[in-house]
Amino acid sequence: MDELTLAPLSNATLARLPDGVLRPRYDRAAIGPGIVHVGVGNFHRAHQAWYLHRLMQDGKALDWGIVGGGVRAADAGMRARLAAQDNLTTLIQLDPDEGRVEVTGSMIAFAEVAETGHAPLVAAMADPRIRIVSLTVTEGGYYRDAGGALNADHPDIRHDAAHLDTPRTAFGAMIAALRRRRAAGDAGFTCLSCDNLQGNGDVLQGAVLGLARMQDPALADWIAANTAFPNSMVDCIVPATGPRERAMAAAAGIDDAAPVTHERFRQWVIEDRFPTGRPEWEAAGATLADDVHAYETMKIRLLNAGHQILANAGELLSLDSIADCMAHRDVAALLRTVLSREVAPHVAPVPGRTPQQYLDLISGRFANPLIHDTVRRVAFDGTARHATFVLPTIRDALAAGAPLDGLALTEALWARMCAGTREDGTAIEPNDPHWDARHRNAEAARTHPQIWLAQDEVYGDLADAPRFEQSFSRWLRTIWCDGSAAAIRGYLEAPA
Repeated sequence: MDELTLAPLSNATLARLPDGVLRPRYDRAAIGPGIVHVGVGNFHRAHQAWYLHRLMQDGKALDWGIVGGGVRAADAGMRARLAAQDNLTTLIQLDPDEGRVEVTGSMIAFAEVAETGHAPLVAAMADPRIRIVSLTVTEGGYYRDAGGALNADHPDIRHDAAHLDTPRTAFGAMIAALRRRRAAGDAGFTCLSCDNLQGNGDVLQGAVLGLARMQDPALADWIAANTAFPNSMVDCIVPATGPRERAMAAAAGIDDAAPVTHERFRQWVIEDRFPTGRPEWEAAGATLADDVHAYETMKIRLLNAGHQILANAGELLSLDSIADCMAHRDVAALLRTVLSREVAPHVAPVPGRTPQQYLDLISGRFANPLIHDTVRRVAFDGTARHATFVLPTIRDALAAGAPLDGLALTEALWARMCAGTREDGTAIEPNDPHWDARHRNAEAARTHPQIWLAQDEVYGDLADAPRFEQSFSRWLRTIWCDGSAAAIRGYLEAPA
């Protein structure tokens, strides 16, 4: 279809979309707000917003419309793009056996993104019709120290502790809204993290209550008594959007400024603790559980850690996408060997799936040739992702006296990547919020590997674990002397 003939996506143009494009069957004007979601990126729109859209397609959850929100400058651009198309999103399912294009409409508004103070976001969350505030602010967005607790010394946290009505963080905004609700005699809301963190609800509770106690201990007590922080596990591979993805939407007959591509697989496991109510997510395929810990562990330790294994090696070897990594014999073998030999033994099964079955599942998902998930996107913020996804298994392996050479190699590949050049000599652009420190220490670790492990904010006490330190140092020296490919082959050829 000629892109010039396409009308911009909007409520008014829904009826004119081509046959075969799925679209809302519900009256969007009849939807009331029930959820504020902070961090409206591609993942949220392909995952949580889709589950709600599916309920609405069946005439359910029409009082649970999503109001978007953000606390970063970049969120203002997303708000502008979505507002121009009535907050509609085109989802393009990339699957060799079942492609699909669907326009979703569960988001009904997006609070204005303020440069300071986040007053519109606070007002949106203070609305008593809002019963859930959910977040996808990335693993690095929770202001945790090396031990996983709230970093009370971070400048943003110190600011929010002293400036109750002009917060910088999402957590400060949530507390400001809850303060208003308490003053008005309204109920609290459920706080739902949808980020890839072990015990993400517990982490969110620590951030909100920790900051609230710094401000007002009595308010913190009220929040603890009048809110809930359920844990959840989320899973769907959702690449970033660029010209390629916008062209896909145009080819389907849709002029969407912010379409989302995604795989067919979705999973959402949620601890069922919602004192102010919730949508009937299980009717759309979510799993409500009393305990999501085993699901979280399986996904974080295998899929998310596996992504880091692939992305760091792939970046150094000039492989563009995760599918390209899976097409590379040695990189794909590295993934399967490290996960099966060194990670899966520390992962418990979940109902209906063993760790080995999950490894088979994610291997197929990673290899999907239609999903252009770049190694750069997956490798972003290694500081948070390695600490969250990889290092816990290293600690388990040390405690159990279990193998960890492949995990040490994974960390050495990350250290080499942060030196900022690929093996072909091309530059790796900064790709971490803490890039300056990572790059500086990666350069120094070329001759003194222990310098990399001495980064306390990442490794903590692991720097003092001789077995890990010796393996890491050996692999990093091998990488610098012989290259990443040789180090990977050396690991694969070593006796188990």
